[in-house]
Amino acid sequence: MDSALVRPSNVVALVQAETDTRLIELWVHGRPASTQRVYLPVVRAFLAFVATPLPHVAIGDVQAFLDTRGHLAPATRARIVNTLRSLCKFAQTIGYTRFNVTAAVRAPKVRDRLAERILSQSDIFRMLHQAEPDARNHALLVLAYASGGRVSELVGLSWRDIQPRERAGQVALYGKGGKTRSVVLPEAAWRALLALGRGDGDAPVFVSRQGSRLSAVQAWRIVRKVAEKAGIPLPVSPHWWRHAHASHALDRHAPVHVVQQTLGHASLATTSRYAHVRPGESSGRYLGLEEL
Repeated sequence: MDSALVRPSNVVALVQAETDTRLIELWVHGRPASTQRVYLPVVRAFLAFVATPLPHVAIGDVQAFLDTRGHLAPATRARIVNTLRSLCKFAQTIGYTRFNVTAAVRAPKVRDRLAERILSQSDIFRMLHQAEPDARNHALLVLAYASGGRVSELVGLSWRDIQPRERAGQVALYGKGGKTRSVVLPEAAWRALLALGRGDGDAPVFVSRQGSRLSAVQAWRIVRKVAEKAGIPLPVSPHWWRHAHASHALDRHAPVHVVQQTLGHASLATTSRYAHVRPGESSGRYLGLEEL
């Protein structure tokens, strides 16, 4: 074969990404804006620290950078490691680098604090009661609890995503990975949505005071304010309502696969965590300690 017709392997890589900047553009392409806001500052800080193009970075450079982040919480450091792993794996996949220098880097162990972020049903009901005077806030929180939706899914809803069905309705949530799932709503959630007054198909369901689509940050503020009014001294966020949905549904014997489908979990193991942090049974009850 004519050697002039044989394309060196690195030529393909140069066509796809000739610089770190182009590599990063390809890596984040199509990812949600919320994900990019988390990923990009980490990558920019890393590349500024190593001060060399990614193909020349060694594992020692990665370790040195992580050492400068040693004062951060384990969860934050784990997120940094996972971000760099994602970037470097992508770089190797498209041929921009020969090796994934983060493959052997260990992320710190993170204590599972899920149980600390699960509100009781009485807490949920107290917050819903506090939100009742405001139809928008009440509908947002009822829907957050009833659907288990992520805050980005909820504020992204338009009226065409809300459809009636027998006795109540359903909502189409556009979630992670560009996947859409339909969630049947209980009557209370459906009534709360209808109380907003149905708009045109592309109009946002949840509108800010300025008339634009409610943002995730604004939704976070609503949840925090309602929690304070309800006397809950915890840093409650919209995601805690998703946790509450999963935990309370399992407590009431909802099949785990139904909860998985409702929440849009890719793995059944993710959903099962909620049963583990609030176990309904323990072998310790069988030890006869009451006889002491």
